[in-house]
Amino acid sequence: MPTAPCSPRGCVESARPWTGVPRAVLRLAALLAVVVLGVALLPLAARLRARSRQRWIRRWCLAVVHTAGVRTRITGTARPTGGVLIVSNHVSWLDIPLLAAVRPARMVAKAEVRGWPVMGALAARGGTLFIDRDRLRALPGTVREVAEALRGGSAVAAFPEGSTWCGRAGGRYRGALFQAALDAGVPVQPVRIRYRCEDGGTSTAPAFVGEDSLLASLWRVVSARGLVAEVSLRPPLAAGGHSDRRSLAKAAQGYGGDPGRPAAGHLW
Repeated sequence: MPTAPCSPRGCVESARPWTGVPRAVLRLAALLAVVVLGVALLPLAARLRARSRQRWIRRWCLAVVHTAGVRTRITGTARPTGGVLIVSNHVSWLDIPLLAAVRPARMVAKAEVRGWPVMGALAARGGTLFIDRDRLRALPGTVREVAEALRGGSAVAAFPEGSTWCGRAGGRYRGALFQAALDAGVPVQPVRIRYRCEDGGTSTAPAFVGEDSLLASLWRVVSARGLVAEVSLRPPLAAGGHSDRRSLAKAAQGYGGDPGRPAAGHLW
């Protein structure tokens, strides 16, 4: 089971400028309100046509990120239709709404997420594909399930590092889910997510690593000043251009770009 050496005490910074407590409280309240409103409107959104529903999901996810006080800079274009495996490095819980803001997709998540209050039910309703990381024998079945979703024209988003990292370092992309793209004959779209502070340097404030609690991570995000999330989408990689899942995983990871260089793009 993939693990990362990152921890809240060893990696997550606390010396950057912080916004005032009243503003942080307002951001947290606004964030919770947007999440609750979105959950309440999900039954209505499900009745919309596919294009309108995707537009609504993208706007809602951007609202979640922006009400937390995080600006976004998105570069590149997501494959608009058809089956595609979207893969990204993994730093924070913010990564999930950021990916959905560029192309709503079925997420691949660890099985424990299903048991989370509210979020677990929301994830299951959204078509999340769960991986039981304690039962390696179940992995081939999960790969087949992902491949079936891809063949059906769905976008599937995954974090192939298998664990969150602080953002200054990252893990190796594991090949299992890339086999699903090969089996389904669909492209892989690499994405690189970076978090920057006011001076343009890498920020680890949004990192959700180790034994960190969601509440502690939420508070760091809403308290941070000048936090920018950069989402860089690279052109899709044709699955047929690689002989096996390991070479495809290596290509996707190397294609993500240099995490030390700020991306150019429109700031929201």
